[in-house]
Amino acid sequence: MVCRPRLIRVRVTGCSWLFRMKTRLIPQSLIADSLTVTAPAQTLSKVESDTLQLTCEVSRTTLQHTHLSVGWYLRSPEDPAAAPQELVTLSRDFVLRSGGPYRQRMAAGDLRLDKTSATSYRLTIHKLQPVDQGLLYCQAAEWIQDADGSWFGMTRKQSDKTQLRVQPTDRDFSIQVSTERRSFTAGEPLELHCTIEAQNVPERFFSVSWVFSSSPVAVVGPSAVPVLGPDYVSREAAGHMTVRKESANVYLLKLQHLRPEDAGKYICRVIEREKTPTGDFIERGKRSRNVQITVQPLKSNITASLSSNSSEVLEGDVIQLTCSVQSTSGPLSVAWQWTDTQATEAPLQLASIDRDGTVWHSPSYRERSSYGEVRAEKARADTFSLSLYNALPGDEGQYRCQVTEWLQTGAGPEASWEKIGEKSATKTITVRTVESSFMVSASSRTPSVTFGDSFDLLCLVKPRHNPRVPTSVTWRFMPAGPDAGDEGRGEFKDLVTFTREGTLQWGEQLLGLGTRTTVDRSHSNTNFRLSVTRAGRREAGKYQCTAVLWRKNYDNSWSKVANRTSNLLGISVLQPESKLRVQKTNQSQVHLEDSRVRINCSISSQTSQDSQHAVMWYVRRAAGSEADELLLRIERSGAFEYGAYAEEERLRRRVQAERTSARLYVLTLNRAESSDSGTYYCLVEEWLSDPDGAWYRLSRESSGYTQVTVTQPEIRLQVQESESNMTVEESSSIRLGCSIPSQSSRDSRFSVSWYVERSDEEEEEEEEEDGERPGDEERECVFSIGHDAVFGNGNCSPREEPGPNSRLQFERMTSDQYSLTIQGARPTDAGRYYCHVEEWLLNPRKAWYRLATNNSGFTIVNVIQQVSTLQSVVCSNDSLFYFVFFYPFPIFAILLIAVLLVRYKGRNNSKSQEGKNGAPLLWIKEPHLSYSPTCLDPPALSLHPGSVD
Repeated sequence: MVCRPRLIRVRVTGCSWLFRMKTRLIPQSLIADSLTVTAPAQTLSKVESDTLQLTCEVSRTTLQHTHLSVGWYLRSPEDPAAAPQELVTLSRDFVLRSGGPYRQRMAAGDLRLDKTSATSYRLTIHKLQPVDQGLLYCQAAEWIQDADGSWFGMTRKQSDKTQLRVQPTDRDFSIQVSTERRSFTAGEPLELHCTIEAQNVPERFFSVSWVFSSSPVAVVGPSAVPVLGPDYVSREAAGHMTVRKESANVYLLKLQHLRPEDAGKYICRVIEREKTPTGDFIERGKRSRNVQITVQPLKSNITASLSSNSSEVLEGDVIQLTCSVQSTSGPLSVAWQWTDTQATEAPLQLASIDRDGTVWHSPSYRERSSYGEVRAEKARADTFSLSLYNALPGDEGQYRCQVTEWLQTGAGPEASWEKIGEKSATKTITVRTVESSFMVSASSRTPSVTFGDSFDLLCLVKPRHNPRVPTSVTWRFMPAGPDAGDEGRGEFKDLVTFTREGTLQWGEQLLGLGTRTTVDRSHSNTNFRLSVTRAGRREAGKYQCTAVLWRKNYDNSWSKVANRTSNLLGISVLQPESKLRVQKTNQSQVHLEDSRVRINCSISSQTSQDSQHAVMWYVRRAAGSEADELLLRIERSGAFEYGAYAEEERLRRRVQAERTSARLYVLTLNRAESSDSGTYYCLVEEWLSDPDGAWYRLSRESSGYTQVTVTQPEIRLQVQESESNMTVEESSSIRLGCSIPSQSSRDSRFSVSWYVERSDEEEEEEEEEDGERPGDEERECVFSIGHDAVFGNGNCSPREEPGPNSRLQFERMTSDQYSLTIQGARPTDAGRYYCHVEEWLLNPRKAWYRLATNNSGFTIVNVIQQVSTLQSVVCSNDSLFYFVFFYPFPIFAILLIAVLLVRYKGRNNSKSQEGKNGAPLLWIKEPHLSYSPTCLDPPALSLHPGSVD
């Protein structure tokens, strides 16, 4: 622990230190000993010059900034008390150093210490020496630096020891020369192997010399570069000699073609050069035993055999002759000859191959060979071939190969060749003309296919294709039509031609616009295939293939040999079998008016995933109707077309068709009406596209029936039916109520009418005279109001017209409470009253219709007649009432005006007279008219006298 402050007090486990700058305090209890040094304890045995590698693991877990030094040491096993020898150490300053005896070896790279990881240190010693054996161990020390820059070793530990034994190398070596045999024939190869048997051969330096009969052959130094003797330089340059180092201890001497003068003694001499510690070199040499090699003069033992690719060759094929020679020892020359089958003429020379591989053609075949139709080759040293391309009938006959073996004597410019043997072989070849076996046939495995399927047509040409006698094949086609059965009217047109050059030539008649037709042929050019994919109507018809056989002359001109036509192939292209299935489950649906009706049309299966559907919706109004009405048609393109029934029934705005999925169509009737009731079903048409892009209808199928019943709302109209009695006095009011406790719909509207039934004695008498039954009551309409709130627009017409003078007062308190008040009751108003209610609803067409009717209970009204008085007489007679109370007023007014005018004139006259006499005038005020609105108090006219001014 290093303390930086000028003055600091440290208290540790009860102890206290007070120190100033540069004070070192290292309590062991502050820094734990976490250094570990591990290396496996083992015993190793090595050979001198081997390589040794040891690994030591050094680790620590302290949090302080410490350094490590790691080193490897060697302790001598003879003297355990002696100090260990330092091999190499990595100091705490990361400096690598070694002990005195090992400095030179570390400088030479034979001693290394590598840090392979954060905790691994690897010792490597190359070229072990006997002095390296002993106990090897790893030692590590942990260091810490004080504030004054000095280092303090905290701890030091050693690993387990490794026992190393180094076996000294034996410097002696031995030599051995080996060969398969020692007796050879001239021309055979000789191989000599010189093997050095010693320890640690790759680390030693050897020089090997080959000696023949005291003459140097070659020297191979430590660098493995051979140095040849003067007599063998040209031989090695010609490739007849090989000297090389095959491995670290094996050296090879190989003579390709032995000569008689190569017989003698062969020796392998080895010299080792060793460098001493002082830097000087010492040499140690040894030689092998003599190897006696004998070379016998060459005698020809060759045998020749002639084979061919076939004894019978088709015209235009290749005549391939192979002449094989066995037991050869020297170079060979071959001469090819031909003789006709009858052997009437002398053999004709075809070609020859010299011993150096030069080919010569005779004048008779020189022009043909110039075009490459006659070729003589030397495949190997003992194999020769003659090829005649584009065989002609005149090439038939007997062929002979005559082989000559040669031997070279001497070397250099004085070398000469000597014939040592000659053999020959013959072969008879027959050439068969192609016209005799040339034939063409056509076949197909699928004479009948469906739209979209594929079919293959095969044209088989025999014999097998010959490049020199090629075949041009043409596929021809006659489309099927109305007159397809009349072969005389049809005309074949070329589809495609395989030319003799191997190219394709398309004709004017293209199947599937040329995009769905493929052609190919086999490698042997005997099978010519015409494949049509996604067949349609245009591909139906008759097919045939024609073949023309050509012969290519040696001057590259062409000649037509034969022409063949195949049999006819009829191909029918049919529509696929329909797999359309529509759900046929019958259903029944009951809906209220103004609701939504949904009818499903489900397609359970279809022929192809590319199928398109046209859906037609039909409705059957009655079971006995003659024909179903077309409601709607959905084209496969999705276009809608309404039927005549939709137009007549005004369904176009209410009907809706949709396709909710690929196979589900839904018909929706919005705001359904009772007239929409009927049997609905869908008719599905399946459409497919043929390969030419034209759509055709494959099939059609109808769905199950859906019985739709559209009903009006349930009748729940109820009118209060309780009966009551009412007795009123004459001239009073009669109040009649009509209560509707229940209605069918909240949107219902009501037409309310009041009727009265009364009995009339006079009418009864009349009815009796007419023969009718007395006592029948007559119903009279009192008041009516329609569902449109118009008076008198109900189901009856009242006798009394509504108006300001009407005695009837109608009132609607709530939507289900109505009342009628008859003012000024009269005795004739007595009778049995009831209200008649009609319930009206608005149908989906916005038209009102009557749903239900009901009557209330009777209300029996009795009117008590009063005694007649002046007042009642006057008030009960309208004419008398107006005469008494209204007509006097204009009469009185006219009289008053007349009196006033008379008085006014008399006043003017008297004023002029009295004014003169001084007498006062009399002023009369306007009369005051008081009116009582009741019929019991007649109006009174009073005049009030004025006062004298």
